[in-house]
Amino acid sequence: MTETAHAATGATADGPAETNLHEQRGHPARPQEAAQEPAQEPAQGPANGPARARVTPGGLLKGLLRTTRPKQWIKNTLVIAAPAAAGRLFSGPALLTLTLTFVLFTACAAAVYLINDARDADADRAHPTKCRRPVAAGQVPVPVAYAAGGVLAVLGPLLAAWLTPPLVPALLIAYLGMQLAYCVALKHVLVVDLVVVTTGFLMRAVIGGVALGIPLSRWFLITTGFGALFMVSAKRYSEAVQLAGNAGATRALLTEYTTGYLRFVWQLAAGVAVLAYCLWALEGHRTPAEGLLPWRQLSMVAFILAILRYAVFADRGTAGEPEDVVLRDRALALIGLAWLAMYGLAVTHW
Repeated sequence: MTETAHAATGATADGPAETNLHEQRGHPARPQEAAQEPAQEPAQGPANGPARARVTPGGLLKGLLRTTRPKQWIKNTLVIAAPAAAGRLFSGPALLTLTLTFVLFTACAAAVYLINDARDADADRAHPTKCRRPVAAGQVPVPVAYAAGGVLAVLGPLLAAWLTPPLVPALLIAYLGMQLAYCVALKHVLVVDLVVVTTGFLMRAVIGGVALGIPLSRWFLITTGFGALFMVSAKRYSEAVQLAGNAGATRALLTEYTTGYLRFVWQLAAGVAVLAYCLWALEGHRTPAEGLLPWRQLSMVAFILAILRYAVFADRGTAGEPEDVVLRDRALALIGLAWLAMYGLAVTHW
């Protein structure tokens, strides 16, 4: 950012040197030019980079909100996955408990984002897109990001201990500990980084069932875990493809992965996720069908199509954030809606 600041102020810095050169050649600077130069100085101030950026209360609040990644709150809807699959989503007490769990998990995830961005501010400035993050861009000072993240990390589990069943705050503390360890060290450990990010997705799905005391199917856990690993490894593969030659400056561990290995991981994870989902859906054959059609089994078609469609972006190296892939591709969004409809019909026995 220092180089950017120097480039931005280059025109002003060159002014005195040019004036001295004219004077040495016997051409004194014209009064009009001398009068205009001081007026140009303030215009260069805002372009001096994060170190001299003017921080306003409104801009700071917007920056903090952006740092918590509102678009990624979509991931936290996994909290309702287990209750929805068990058909326990539509009672008043369950909805209240799940809403509280969603909010508290979102607060803990926001704490991790704030602390992570504060730690990675320098590395993010070398990234083609992460350089626009508020902390890297100077909109949110690093100490403020640390402080806000610390407050959320403390308040989340404390409120959960007061408002939700005992296992919920325990899971939130475990999530925070694991993710903060990832920010500090685990992100630099080969394969472990994939496991930690995947486990974060899995914990989102588990905490909703725990909040309502719902037993979790082994196939549900395997499907969720390997489905998450599929998306995480596809994202890493895309990063490795897009940042070839500059990966070390943005994510040092990418230089240790090969694209062939990451491709193997997302292909393996996709296969296991499909198999586990099929076994999970077929568990319903043990009970008499109460609906018009075997919607739970038919939902396998939509699930497999969704995996195949997502794999198109993974293969191209354009599978970035999962929520971006799903929301920007209309076909994938429609397949997802079809799957939700079929699984909803299965749960309600239509």
